[in-house]
Formats: sequence, structure tokens, C-alpha cells
Amino acid sequence: MIKSIIKLFSTVLFSIVFALNVQAAEKWDMPMAYSATNFHSQNGVMFADAVRIATGGEIDITVHAGGSLFKGGEIKKAIQTGQVPIGERLLSGHQNESLIFGTDSIPFLATSYDASDKLWKHLKPELTKILDSQGLVLLYGVPWPSQGLYFNKEINSVADTKGIKFRSYNNSTARIAELMGMLPVQVEAAELSQALATGVASSFVSSGATGYDRKVWEHLSHFYEVNAWLPRNYVMVNKKSWKKIGKKNQDIIMGVAAMAEAAGTARSEQLSGWYLSQLAANGMTVTEAKGQLRKDLESIGKTMSDEWMANAGSVGKKIIAGFKSE
Repeated sequence: MIKSIIKLFSTVLFSIVFALNVQAAEKWDMPMAYSATNFHSQNGVMFADAVRIATGGEIDITVHAGGSLFKGGEIKKAIQTGQVPIGERLLSGHQNESLIFGTDSIPFLATSYDASDKLWKHLKPELTKILDSQGLVLLYGVPWPSQGLYFNKEINSVADTKGIKFRSYNNSTARIAELMGMLPVQVEAAELSQALATGVASSFVSSGATGYDRKVWEHLSHFYEVNAWLPRNYVMVNKKSWKKIGKKNQDIIMGVAAMAEAAGTARSEQLSGWYLSQLAANGMTVTEAKGQLRKDLESIGKTMSDEWMANAGSVGKKIIAGFKSE
């Protein structure tokens, strides 16, 4: 299934439009926050290539990975203000705008790929409305593997985490740090290695993908599988740029975006276990969060879930009710 999806995404579209007349290309720069070797960035390149071929060269997208064009926290604003027409950002990075952006980061709500897909089914229509009001068009979203905790020592309970400098990347991770007695420090993924090397941070929560991409075994010793949530990256387009390209190309891009979402999700799931094996192969202790640590984390998750539900309003309650009804 995974191979067939990826093959369909990367080759079939390439072969169906060679008869189209190539017109002057609309050149789009696409900033992405994660390294060129990360599966999200690779999926973005495949998406861009497919759009270029499927539109007969009318839309020519160039991917700029690793925060090289704009840092992660700058990408959404750059798209909204028309500095670039398209880009990718971590969805929960915008929880300060609306809690709805953090729906996928409610601890222990959607902890598997199937559950993540079900949650996205109910979140996507509401997110589309919010982004539309902000002058943006949602194209696709792809989840990361589930999140775990990285430390440079053995941790058996929250009591062992007091005072540790903790890299946060959104409101949820900052709140986790606070509830665990740690000190949250905002650090973008592209700056993580330097932060660990210089002692700015010595712990964080993320997937095995981030640990592998950043070779965190050079600085940290333990990874605890928590399966807390599967955060999602999403790709958006400036609405003025979107209107400019016409319905034909809009329909083509939406079709390619659907395939990018399917292919990227399949690749994420395929790699999830492999990333953890690579952490272990490079000397890290990889284990499940058990005993008192697990109990402490579940208690923290309950607190954060209750806080989110109390403040997310009718839209948030609608999304969660729809998800839980399936």
C-alpha cells in the first residue's frame, strides 16, 4: 500500500500532462522549517515536482528547506504578507492565535496514525475556515511520528525533571515543561543542535524523526516513548496568489496536495519505528515511559486536556465530539 501510494504520487501525475503547452511559469518559493533530509521536506519536494509537471510548468515551486529562507516561526506571516506565496509550518506553532491550531497536540487524545487521521477529518474543515479568514488556503497536512521525551539522564518520575532546561516549540510543550517543573526555552528545530551543544536546553519532547535528523545522541542519552500525540505540519498558500493562478491550476494543485498528504502520512508511519532503532543504534537508551513516570505524564495530560477543552469554545468542542463519536 505504501509503495503504491508513493509510486502514484511521484510518477503517475508526471506522465499524464506531457501534451500540455508550457506557458510562462508562475514561480513560487516554498519555505520549510526542517532539514532537507527530513521526510516532510522530501515530501514537499515531491509535491513541488508533481505540481510543476501536472500544471505543464505553469506553476514552478522551489522548496527552501531547513529554515534557509525564513525561520519556522516566520513562515506563516511571510505567506500572509505576500513575501512568499506558499510554505509549510508546524500546525501547533500557532496556538497563540487560536487553540484550534493546537488540537492535534492535546496529550493522549489521538495517539496512533488511525486516530490522527480521524481527528484531522474533523479538524481540517474548521481549520480551513480559520485560515480563509486569515487570507490563506489550506493544501495538505502530514503528521509526525508520535512524541516522546529526550533527556541526558535516566528519568523515573517528574520529580527527576525539576529545573531541567526544556526546549519548547509551541504552547503545549511549554505547558508540559511548567507542569513538570522544568524551564521552557523556545527553540526552533533548525537551532536545536546548537541549543543542546551550548546548554541552552538539555531536554525536549519530539518524535524520533527530530532526534535522528539532529543527531541528538551527541548530546543526550535517553529517549522515553510516550506516544503523547502526533503533531501535524501543514502547507498553506496566500489567497491572493491562489486566486491569480485560475481554477484549472487550483484543481490540479488540490489533487496533488491530496496525494502529498497520503504519501507523506504513509512515509511517516513507515519511518516511525526505524527512527527509534537508529537512536538506539547510536547509543541512546530507548524505552517506554513506565511506572511513576507514566502515571505522572498521564496526570499532566489530563490537566492539559481539561484546560484545552475549557478554553477552546464551541468549535473545539465540536471537533472533539466528532472525533470521539467515531
